[in-house]
Amino acid sequence: MFAAYRTHLLIVLDLSAVVLSLAVSFWMQTSNPWVEPQTGVWLLYTFIAGAVGIACIIRMKLHRRIWQYAGVSEMLAILIAAFWTGLIPFLAVNLIFGWDVPKLILLHHWTGMVFMMAGPRLLWRAFCDYFGTNRRKGGHRALIIGAGSCGTLIVKELLQNNIVKTAPVGFIDDDPYKQRLSIYGIPVFGGRSEIARITAAERIDEIIIAMPSVSKSQISAIINICKSTKARLKIVPDLHGMIQGHGAVGRVRDVSVEDLLGRDPIRTDLDHIANYVEGKTVLVTGAGGSIGSELCRQIAPFRPAKLLLLGHGENSIYSIEMELLGTFPELKIETVMADVQDRRRIEEVFTAFRPQVVFHAAAHKHVPLMERNPSEAIKNNVFGTKNVAECADQFGAERFVFISTDKAVNPTSIMGTTKRIAEMFIQSLDKHSATKYVAVRFGNVLGSRGSVIPRFKDQISKGGPVTVTHPEMVRYFMTIPEAVQLVIQAGAFAKGGEIFILDMGKPVKIYDLAVDLIRLSGYEPHIDMDIKFSGIREGEKLYEELLTNEEGLSSTMHDRIFIGKPMQINRTELEFEIRKLEQVLGQCPSEIRAVLKHLVPSYSNVS
Repeated sequence: MFAAYRTHLLIVLDLSAVVLSLAVSFWMQTSNPWVEPQTGVWLLYTFIAGAVGIACIIRMKLHRRIWQYAGVSEMLAILIAAFWTGLIPFLAVNLIFGWDVPKLILLHHWTGMVFMMAGPRLLWRAFCDYFGTNRRKGGHRALIIGAGSCGTLIVKELLQNNIVKTAPVGFIDDDPYKQRLSIYGIPVFGGRSEIARITAAERIDEIIIAMPSVSKSQISAIINICKSTKARLKIVPDLHGMIQGHGAVGRVRDVSVEDLLGRDPIRTDLDHIANYVEGKTVLVTGAGGSIGSELCRQIAPFRPAKLLLLGHGENSIYSIEMELLGTFPELKIETVMADVQDRRRIEEVFTAFRPQVVFHAAAHKHVPLMERNPSEAIKNNVFGTKNVAECADQFGAERFVFISTDKAVNPTSIMGTTKRIAEMFIQSLDKHSATKYVAVRFGNVLGSRGSVIPRFKDQISKGGPVTVTHPEMVRYFMTIPEAVQLVIQAGAFAKGGEIFILDMGKPVKIYDLAVDLIRLSGYEPHIDMDIKFSGIREGEKLYEELLTNEEGLSSTMHDRIFIGKPMQINRTELEFEIRKLEQVLGQCPSEIRAVLKHLVPSYSNVS
């Protein structure tokens, strides 16, 4: 009801502006407009102007705009409506009725309409902006990094949004043209070198990085500057959500560790990937895990004929199935509950579905846990891989991609050693099979279940302390989507027998990672939250490697994927040693480790 009254009121007010401005124009140009024949001209002119004015007001939707948020488009609408409301009556009276109306009347009429229609609206906009900004002076004080289109949108929305209690204090931008200017009354203080000084001087609570179009390496450099302040860091990751109408403030999120890595998007050869995935039956083992589920998400867009989700945990398999069905409703999905250790069940799966491409991601991966349960690590990582790999050969799969780890290189853990044996087995199998067998080796992935990042976040949420095993421990890190994208790409390069090594970037100190996470959460390390050293755990080492001494390194067509030279492995001898490994399952750990050492001479038990 109120909306209808408001609409009618706005039309009446705009029509009054049309009539009143025309009356003033006639009065200014004629000595006495109220005597004949001027009165007749004025009445006719007013009638035509009123009719045209209503049509233009409705056509330009001036009565349906929210003028509290008026901008350039709203002003343009007023100018267009006023232009035609002035011009059409002027031409009609002069050309059709033959009255010589002075041209200055047209000019004054148009000027008066613009002033009377735009003036009250701009005053209302200024009123809302002024009092809206003042109402938020008691909220968080925010510094916006980037005075471009995204940063401007953030400030505009913060000024207009009465729910979000954040007040923009200023911009930081490296463009010297913008510095010392202001946008929406908010000053641009200077370049990135001024971040620390401005944050302290202006008592900034939040820093919002609003530069979604710059490279990841530049974002990482800015974050490293911001880390020296005590302000909470937030970021607008992309413009996609804003383009879809989700709003600028709605896209702001806390800065994550992934942002700190600073790696630019991966270049992907979509044609080569489509050639070996599109129209094929693809099996993903461990499909409910961190890597396996992401493999499913990234394989699905390439339109496989059928995607087989094989896993041992019903909840995780159900979860990824529901997600894929929601995102890719046309995709044919088969969920398979199976344990890779069960050879008969795996044969049943291959008999029923005949997968052409296999991604083997099922594995036990937790290093300390596998140290205490070596037989389970061997059964899953060695014999589980053996079962799936031999079935791929037996049932004529075209390609088998094994997900390995940097912990397989000169291993010090049971987990790493079992993964190395699995690598050796598929390399030996490749020499006698039509199936192309390859392994892809990479380091830690951020955010995977049981990894260090979720553990740190959990400890921070509980108020600390954050536990780090050793101050000098370093690891290679990449994001789960990044790793999986490279895994799928590596599969396209498979000729058989290769171990692909992914470029993990620079190794990161775990201690530095803990410090960054604490600061990103708004705390000061060792002041607001303690960091304690718990000592190296069973099977761990200070640093990881990506190549054995025997493996050279050659490049591929992709700048982030390299090939370790295939080793000469005697399959008969390897099979004999694996049978010996099977015989010691369930026995004391020292006997198991002795057989592992014989199989993988580079294995050194440091526990």
